[in-house]
Amino acid sequence: MRILVASLITAVASILPLPAQQATGPIDPPADARSVLQAKGDGVQIYVCTDAPVGLKWVLKAPDAKLLDASGKTIGKHFAGPTWRLADGSQVQGELMANKPAPEENSVPWLLLRAKPGTATGSLANIKFIRRTETHGGVAPESGCQTPLDAGKTVQIPYTATYTFYAEN
Repeated sequence: MRILVASLITAVASILPLPAQQATGPIDPPADARSVLQAKGDGVQIYVCTDAPVGLKWVLKAPDAKLLDASGKTIGKHFAGPTWRLADGSQVQGELMANKPAPEENSVPWLLLRAKPGTATGSLANIKFIRRTETHGGVAPESGCQTPLDAGKTVQIPYTATYTFYAEN
C-alpha cells in the first residue's frame, strides 16, 4: 500500500507546474513557435555592488550590447528591461520563463523569456519568445564587493550570446 501511495504522489507531483519563482528548466520555446530572427549579442553585463540581507554582493544592473547579424553588421541593441531594439525602432521586452546553467564556466545562464505583453512593436510585434544561448562570459566577479567602501561601485563584464526571437504559428 505504501508503495502504491508513494507512486501516486510521485505521478501527481510530476504533472504539477513548478512555482513561479523556480524558473529553472528546459529553455526550448513551445513546439508551435518558429524562429524569425537570430542575432549575436556582443557587449557587457553591468553589475553594481549592492547591500543585500547577506551582506554586499554584485547585482545585475543591465546588459549593454550590440545586436549583430550573421555578417557582423550592427542591427540593434540590447539593454535594460531586458529590451531588444532594432535599428528600425522595433523593440520587445522580455520576462524570464526558464534558465539553465551555461555549459561554459564563468558564463551567464541560458534563458527562455516570454515577450512582455504590450511591449513588442514594429517588425518585432509578433515576437512571443526570446531565447539566449551560446553565452560566453558575463558573470559577476567574485571579488571587489566586500566592504562598505565598495557599495555603489559598478563593473562591466564582457559577454557574448546568441539571441533567437520566436513568433507563434
